[in-house]
Amino acid sequence: MAARLGERIPTRVAGRDLECDDASLVLLCVPDRAIPEVAAAIRPGPWLAHTSGACRLDALAPHERRFSLHPLQTFTLERGPEQFDGAWAAVSGESPEALAAAAELAGMLGLKPFELDDEMRPLYHAAASFVSAFLVTLHDVSAELMEAAGAPPEALEPLMRRTIENGFQHTGPLVRDDWATVERHAEAIAEQRPELLALYRALAETEAALLGARTP
Repeated sequence: MAARLGERIPTRVAGRDLECDDASLVLLCVPDRAIPEVAAAIRPGPWLAHTSGACRLDALAPHERRFSLHPLQTFTLERGPEQFDGAWAAVSGESPEALAAAAELAGMLGLKPFELDDEMRPLYHAAASFVSAFLVTLHDVSAELMEAAGAPPEALEPLMRRTIENGFQHTGPLVRDDWATVERHAEAIAEQRPELLALYRALAETEAALLGARTP
């Protein structure tokens, strides 16, 4: 974030000294649990914003000139600020001025902003976790089953990419209302990796509900 902003405006990274009295905007990129403490240590005056997906604006008390901007993207230290390109950002503010400031910051970062009700941030962040963090979990679980079957886990990656490219169209046995195959899956998982059986059944039942499929 500092690298992208540094391409567009004068930017300084502050450490624990929090020397930011002359700044027009202070952007907190710290763990959620640290936001209230850090915010309270900054003298009111500049715009203050956090980049948390789940924290509400009251974490920035006692500041009144405040907003939040959460880049809806996953990041790795091995890549640079181009990771912002094409991503969206959830912005929340308590006034038109705050929302305008958040939208301006999103533009400088190369993000497409959308306004999010501050009270809905935890639900929004849960949605992001489902599609990002839990996607990694599903990959790891699938890779474990592939290895147990003697198949190469790396063969899953083209399948995952094509699923996204196809617009997340449902495929597989439940599209065909084929519960017999689902039960064969369950039996195999119970035999080889019983600790994963509850997860498989929960996901199968959720997919069936989304599809309106008949339950056996």
